[in-house]
Amino acid sequence: MIHKEGYPTMNLTILFGSLLVVIAEYFSNNHYVHTLAYALSALLLVIVLQFFRNPARKTVANDNHIIAPADGKVVVIEEVEDSEYFKDRRLQISIFMSPINVHVNRFPISGLVKYVKYHAGLYLVAWHPKSSTENERTTIVVEHKSGKSVLFRQIAGALARRIVYYCKEGNKAVQGAEFGFIKFGSRVDILLPIGTKVNVALNQKVRGGETVMASFD
Repeated sequence: MIHKEGYPTMNLTILFGSLLVVIAEYFSNNHYVHTLAYALSALLLVIVLQFFRNPARKTVANDNHIIAPADGKVVVIEEVEDSEYFKDRRLQISIFMSPINVHVNRFPISGLVKYVKYHAGLYLVAWHPKSSTENERTTIVVEHKSGKSVLFRQIAGALARRIVYYCKEGNKAVQGAEFGFIKFGSRVDILLPIGTKVNVALNQKVRGGETVMASFD
């Protein structure tokens, strides 16, 4: 299944590939040039299709679990000072999403969307320490029914140039449901209350909507 965000890019890729083949056929009689044009067009389409794939995920709903909001590798587990929303110290877990990962973003918990804010910014590499505060990003906060809140950020990387989010303040968040998409390599940070039990380790690969990253109990 292809994500809806991929259709414009897919159509442009098909158009470009078709033009490439037409040009090769028109300007060259060389069989190898024709073959190369067809192969390059097919390769570009395969790359786009794999990037925008949207596989079904089965989320086992649990009010005590914080589910991974994205596919990728855990690159940060540390306490940080949040200056945007909580104004206190939080436990941060960061997931690096490479271009080959699924780039659909999912709600880590169920609850009420209390805060949504888009920040224009830089395009530092996603693993850069300052990418969380200086890159283009979107911050979303969901309040759990227990009263605890979880903040998560979609962060653009050196290649990512478009962050998409679908939720608004006041919306109901459903654990595992899609809330956004980031194009190309990027990162997602999640900020949890200090003392939250962490269930993942550095460099561990996680699956959005399925991996239990942490738990409140």
